[in-house]
Amino acid sequence: MIPYSSRLTGQRLVGAFIATAITLIASTLPSRSAEAEKEDGEKAAWWDAAWQVRKQIVITPAPDSAPVTPAVTLLRLHSGNFQFAAAREDGSDIRIVAEDGKTVLPHHIERYDALMNEAFIWVQIPEVKEGAPTPVWLYYGNAEAPAYDKKPEETFPDTARLVYHFTEATAPARDWTGKGNSPEAATTPTAGAMVGPGIVLFGTTGISIPNTESLAWLPGAEVTLSVWVKPSAKAPNAVLLRREEGSNAVRLGVNDGVPYVEIADAAGTVRTTPGEAIAESSWRHLAVVFSAGKTDLYVDGKPHGTAAKGLPALASPIIVGSTPELGGGFAGEVDELQIHAAALPATALRYAAVSQSGSAEGQKLVALMEDETSGGGGHNETLEHVMLFGDIARNMMFDGWIAIGICVIMMFMGGFVAIKKFLYLNSIQKGTEAFMKQWSRVSSDLTALDHQDEESIKNMGGSVSPRMLKHIRRSPHYHLYHIGAQEIAKRIKERHLDGLSSRSMQAIRASLESGLVRENHHMNGGLIFLTISIAGGPYVGLLGTVVGVMITFALIAKTGEVEVNSIAPGIASALLATVFGLLVAIPALFIYSYLSSRIKELLSSMQMFIDEFIAKMAECYPPSSEAEHVLEADEEPQAATPAPKAAPRAQSAPAPKAAEPTPPLLNPNLEGHAS
Repeated sequence: MIPYSSRLTGQRLVGAFIATAITLIASTLPSRSAEAEKEDGEKAAWWDAAWQVRKQIVITPAPDSAPVTPAVTLLRLHSGNFQFAAAREDGSDIRIVAEDGKTVLPHHIERYDALMNEAFIWVQIPEVKEGAPTPVWLYYGNAEAPAYDKKPEETFPDTARLVYHFTEATAPARDWTGKGNSPEAATTPTAGAMVGPGIVLFGTTGISIPNTESLAWLPGAEVTLSVWVKPSAKAPNAVLLRREEGSNAVRLGVNDGVPYVEIADAAGTVRTTPGEAIAESSWRHLAVVFSAGKTDLYVDGKPHGTAAKGLPALASPIIVGSTPELGGGFAGEVDELQIHAAALPATALRYAAVSQSGSAEGQKLVALMEDETSGGGGHNETLEHVMLFGDIARNMMFDGWIAIGICVIMMFMGGFVAIKKFLYLNSIQKGTEAFMKQWSRVSSDLTALDHQDEESIKNMGGSVSPRMLKHIRRSPHYHLYHIGAQEIAKRIKERHLDGLSSRSMQAIRASLESGLVRENHHMNGGLIFLTISIAGGPYVGLLGTVVGVMITFALIAKTGEVEVNSIAPGIASALLATVFGLLVAIPALFIYSYLSSRIKELLSSMQMFIDEFIAKMAECYPPSSEAEHVLEADEEPQAATPAPKAAPRAQSAPAPKAAEPTPPLLNPNLEGHAS
């Protein structure tokens, strides 16, 4: 049997190891302060102390995408590069400051979702130089930030005539240039386009943009069109954008997967030279540059085709897609339509395509560094994720709160039982350790106990001090010892026996086994609450999630809104109930397994103690007949010398023989008569 002191020491070491591991993990959580950032080089001074967090954005263009002046840049924010919990719910405290640390750059937010940790921000960088990185600073974390004083149209250059982000689900697209060039009606939206929401075209659907003064095209004018497309199927001469007036026309389309531009005037029709086909279900950036006597087509910012004809005079509506009457339109998704009254250089088109793509190349072009804090604190991702639960909880429905409330009750009950049981097991282990030291002394000769004196039994022969006795009495082993000692005293003291028969020993073992069962019940008491938490916690959480999802879909069916914004908050809050259920069950499972193993170990040790106690008892209190045989064997060599104590033994010899037909336990009168 492993000594109790060794087992207790091992458990303490395990507990110390777990506590140390938790401390080390907490101390190594990723964080980065402003002081640490100084090691990377000299940084700009803090723009405004009211903003608590800032992030450096480094723009490093490739040779084919610089220089660009000005450079309208898309910033994609997500939980991996931005602390949504530290900013205001609508992102209105975001400011982007130039490299000098003083100039606030114009920007506007296309989409900001603090619940889903997603944001798209367009910012105008004054200049992106070639061969050198361009750093800017993004500041946030000011709950009292004043209203942003720059208009969205300031984000784009003066040449911008139309910019659609298609973020308006059921309303006509907004023109972010401020020139009011919005379409007459909306078309079918899609939630997950290239940059946030977009629109879907089916070959016979589209939008019509009325002509305005800012959209009128003069002969030979410089104009740039750009758009992101995702074809859903190949078709011959599928028109994506058209503007037709008499014999003059401009058509941008995809012919069996090959993008093209067609220009028509009184002199005839010209189409750009064909290039490589684009794949279906893949986002590609198309751009058309009209200049004097020439038209160039770009795919992903790279030259794709050209035509030796400039822009004709056009003042008719612009149709994106098609109509049921016209037919032959483009089928697929569309996003980020822009029209500029200038011939943008190839480097600007390449920069726009890469920076908006969200690809690895785009992330390398626009790199978001780690956060810095004005107070010297760092960016703690774990804290950010924990705070995110607060945002999710805001959308929690009543049924979800009921499930979470039940889980919290189970969590507190299980925690109370676990703490109480930990303290109890530690207490009885310490008491058992002290008892076993005393037992090793008493077990060598149980006859040293005065069975005529109850106090002698309690204090184990008078060798245990009252203070130590109070400590030892917590041990279940001591409880078994006390039961066994009382059973011995009952037979030795009350029945005046010199020894114990085999049936008496069996009866004493039965009493000890009964005591073991009682101790088992006592040690396992309360663990039922942990088993309820293990089995019931996940089901309660799952019930809350299922009901929450049902209600969310019922609301969607009722309102008809099927975009991510209407689905995601309800689903996320519903799943929070399952999270709480698992938070109840998982710790309860680990704690229950640990406590059960300790209890099994104690029970096994108590069973071994019972066996040892019975063996010691049989050795110290043998039956009278066995004692007589032992005595006769000891007296044979000295038969000539009379033994002074032989007479008492001879008188007592018939007593156990007379009692043989009936055991002493079952017939106490015979035992008394025999004595």
